Amino acid sequence: MNHPASGSPGDSSYLLDNARSEAGIRFDALSELFDPTTFRHIEGLGITSGWQCWEVGAGGPSVVTWLADRVGPTGRVLATDIDTSWASRAAGGVIEVLRHDVGRDEPPVSGFDFVHARLVLVHVADRERALHAMVGALRPGGRLLIEDADPASQPLICLDEYGPEQALANRLRAGFRSLLSARGADLAYGRKLPRLLREAGLTDVTADAYFPVTSAACDVLEAATVRQVRDRLVAAGLATDEEIDRHLASVASGRLDLTTSPMISAWGRRP
Repeated sequence: MNHPASGSPGDSSYLLDNARSEAGIRFDALSELFDPTTFRHIEGLGITSGWQCWEVGAGGPSVVTWLADRVGPTGRVLATDIDTSWASRAAGGVIEVLRHDVGRDEPPVSGFDFVHARLVLVHVADRERALHAMVGALRPGGRLLIEDADPASQPLICLDEYGPEQALANRLRAGFRSLLSARGADLAYGRKLPRLLREAGLTDVTADAYFPVTSAACDVLEAATVRQVRDRLVAAGLATDEEIDRHLASVASGRLDLTTSPMISAWGRRP
């Protein structure tokens, strides 16, 4: 249960609320897992000093601080989220943090050289509006990078289900996915990104996917996520407290090879 949310809708309908104490642990694990892929893509898009950047659904500070380092004192990094409590820690210098709902609000400004959202749109109710807002905020020639999960394409957390511990982990993952779906998450969103970027008018659209097969960060992310949603899993009849405790003990033991849903990265340029 590695699920998204580097930047997240922070209202009460969102399953992985930024306000929960586990959020910081999740952000750190997500950063360890996905920052290298994100940074590689941004560097490939040609980021340089002076760029004006918008980080949508910023969540934790790792991406915004990296962007600020790349654009330098003549650039700008706008970090937005519904809940800015974590991203605000990076505010200052070229980094501006603003409370903003990309699925409902108009873009704060336009003319960006680069706009990025990671593990965000899968959770946004009006994904189409959000995507078109980001495209519209680009200057001509500006680049958009959207990275989102596709749990439907790889639904397991233990690819090698060879025993009862792995079977329980996969059953809890299925329960977690059902909670996400009930809150409007599109679990097949990642695979749609290339088409959606083309339909939004972008050119030179390219995409790839990444997911670790096993990682210590996956263990940290899973434990924090399960603790964050355990009450809802139990209330929905998807797991018992005993099963969750048993699973958390298995995660802590390091006996599980935990993976994540594939993160699909798609990028394009505004003509």
